[in-house]
Amino acid sequence: MENLFANTGIGKHIIRTHHWGIVLPTLEKAETFMKTFGLQEDYRGHVKAYDADLIFTKHGNGVDAVEFIIPLSGVLTEFNKGKGGIAHVAYLVDDINAVSEEIKAMGYELLEKEPQEGTEDIIVNFIRPKYTQGILVELIQQVGDINYDATFTSRWGEK
Repeated sequence: MENLFANTGIGKHIIRTHHWGIVLPTLEKAETFMKTFGLQEDYRGHVKAYDADLIFTKHGNGVDAVEFIIPLSGVLTEFNKGKGGIAHVAYLVDDINAVSEEIKAMGYELLEKEPQEGTEDIIVNFIRPKYTQGILVELIQQVGDINYDATFTSRWGEK
């Protein structure tokens, strides 16, 4: 498949769009949205760093995945006054540290000093929205296989 991103700067590290992140206040609201639009669940997870449960939908045939983020505590519980909404676009990259260096060379800042563990199969960092026309951009590097048998609590034990 042809790479549609520029072979310079950040673009040379992007493999594809990974997902669109949507914050919703409850699991029930995420499941209702999925049912309404016929989205199929791919897998679930929990991110300790942001204390949020996640549901990823399937992607393929030109369809990007959606990540539903259900915050349990912290700043994301107040996203859009607690109503939720589109939070970010995420790109799968070949080397998150190399991309981070490119971003810093551009004079941009990342949300975290170092990439954070996402679900057990990915590490992540974010480009601050003030550098990306108000859009939070997540960078993802896959570091392991997806655990399709995981539940919200099985990945990290008790929350």
